[in-house]
Amino acid sequence: MIRVLVAEDQSAVRAGLVLILGSAPDIEVAGEAADGERAVELARRLRPDVVLMDVQMPVLDGVSATRRIVAERLADVLVLTTFDLDEYVFGALRAGAAGFLLKHAEARELLEAVRTVARGEGVVAPAVTRRLIAEFAAGAVPERGAAADPAVLEDLTRREREVLGCVGEGLSNAEIAGRLDMAEGTVKTHVSRLLAKLGLRSRVQAAVLARELGL
Repeated sequence: MIRVLVAEDQSAVRAGLVLILGSAPDIEVAGEAADGERAVELARRLRPDVVLMDVQMPVLDGVSATRRIVAERLADVLVLTTFDLDEYVFGALRAGAAGFLLKHAEARELLEAVRTVARGEGVVAPAVTRRLIAEFAAGAVPERGAAADPAVLEDLTRREREVLGCVGEGLSNAEIAGRLDMAEGTVKTHVSRLLAKLGLRSRVQAAVLARELGL
């Protein structure tokens, strides 16, 4: 079972998310939180597999809550928002969110996103991915800070660089395995190693780095 903590301040929306998640035979709602601080507290106590996190939360915003949860390695975080591209997206990604999904996503998309994040693969809504890539291509990503240094790739093997490039394209482990003629388990190992070498918290951060470096 995939144990999910739902963090959403609007009770009606939260109830809807719980209903959708509860309809899946392989997903269990471990807890609910109405603010970011409570989400962090419950993540510490319940240790869910995935935290479904709204970005606009009272007491402690979703981005800050995500940063704490990821820093303490309490769970993977799938961020939900009504905004398809603004500072929340970049803030959440840089905070280490493993996935990003729009609130108007269909039930099946939500369930699949939870499963994908639980498998250790990042997920970003297609609409967000397209705009994110466009922003990087135009050099218009807000609050990017210093440009990524290509020297960070020196510790990666050739294969790990190839995998990183595929991650930057948003490919899943299965898709990467097919493209590079590798076993899916081997791809997962490469992803874990390159994240450790690059000091990154999530697969999505690796995708952002790959885009910054033009891989």
